[in-house]
Amino acid sequence: MSTQVKESKLADELIEKLQTKTATIGVVGLGYVGLPLAVEKAKAGFNVIGFDVQEEKVRAVNNGKNYIGDVIPADLEALVAEGKLMATSDYNFIGEVDAVAICVPTPLDIYKQPNMKYVESSAKAIAQHVKKGTLVVLESTTYPGTTEELIKPILEQSGLVCGEDFFLAYSPERVDPGNKSFNTKNTPKVVGGMTPACTKVAAAMYRTVLEGEVHEVSSPAVAEMEKILENTFRNINIALANEMAILCNKMGIDVWEVIDAAATKPYGFMPFYPGPGLGGHCIPIDPWYLTWKAREYNYHTRLIETAGEINDSMPDFVVQRCAEMLNDQGKAINGSKIVVLGVAYKKDIDDYRESPALPILERLINAGADWVSVDPHVKEFNLNGNQIVCKELHKDLLIEADLVLITTNHSCFDHEMLRNNAKLILDTRNTFEPQVEFSGIYQKI
Repeated sequence: MSTQVKESKLADELIEKLQTKTATIGVVGLGYVGLPLAVEKAKAGFNVIGFDVQEEKVRAVNNGKNYIGDVIPADLEALVAEGKLMATSDYNFIGEVDAVAICVPTPLDIYKQPNMKYVESSAKAIAQHVKKGTLVVLESTTYPGTTEELIKPILEQSGLVCGEDFFLAYSPERVDPGNKSFNTKNTPKVVGGMTPACTKVAAAMYRTVLEGEVHEVSSPAVAEMEKILENTFRNINIALANEMAILCNKMGIDVWEVIDAAATKPYGFMPFYPGPGLGGHCIPIDPWYLTWKAREYNYHTRLIETAGEINDSMPDFVVQRCAEMLNDQGKAINGSKIVVLGVAYKKDIDDYRESPALPILERLINAGADWVSVDPHVKEFNLNGNQIVCKELHKDLLIEADLVLITTNHSCFDHEMLRNNAKLILDTRNTFEPQVEFSGIYQKI
């Protein structure tokens, strides 16, 4: 039997199992991407096995206890009770799945180079137990070439041949924590396989689960690159907004008003807004994957690196503005009481990965400020190895503060209490409407 016929037969068999919901699906990594994906697959009717090396996550899932904001707790509890979803740290169960998605972190090291240890270890664990006819999909954001250059050789150490004995594809995760309109289920999916049959099988799996469009591309490298493009686009445009904010501040112009005015143009402009810096796992990190990979081709990604420098400098700019506002009141930042509102990197979520609030707090410490952090969504967090407990926002805390710094504009913050009791407010998020009046001094970056 020819390789092409063999591949087609295996593909048809797996597609039938996917369409009839008789396939068992695996998800490696039960974090912000993996757990919502596992839940959606189980809700679609599949039996799902989640894999994670962190035993606390495994226990939480098996007890029906949710820890991810984009998952409805009642859904998780019901799926576990029905036996549709289970979690384990035992990779022997890979032998029981027909398709598996890898959704593990891909951080940067201290040199802003990709740290692929979680992806690599996941692929090795799968290779030890993968059976013939299995589909493996990498979802973790990474540099173009990862699926073909890293994942494929590892999986083929099993003795199986990609495109002949198993299917391999890349489909980038698209998760926007806290987004009320788009979630795992209704966000369009991009899929690129190592062979046409690999693409066909992977697309079939996602079409049985998701409501959004499944867009097929010609290779994993195209899918990997498009994900980098998505987040690089945002990174660069946010850098432009941040640079405009710095310049507008020097010129005495409200950058937020400028952007709102520009946004009235119905074509050729998309509004991006400044802030205290970039946060989350994707936008501050993903462009550096491409910068690293570009060196292999003797190319220097100048625009990406310049944007990174601008965005990385925003915590310094914010602390400088704090010092200027305090100086105008005859106070030094050293010894001043500063209340920092918001540790999460984004409004109304509990995720503080890569949050710009963290380097801002580090700089306040170095400047000798007497600070406290307030975030109802983040009860405590780690800062340079120290566990910091967030305070509750109350009137006396504001009255005693020399300055209030808004780094995250959570909806639950009491705006009236802020307006009526804070002496100085530096707002990095344009929290208040222009016509609002303050008892003290209010400024924006």
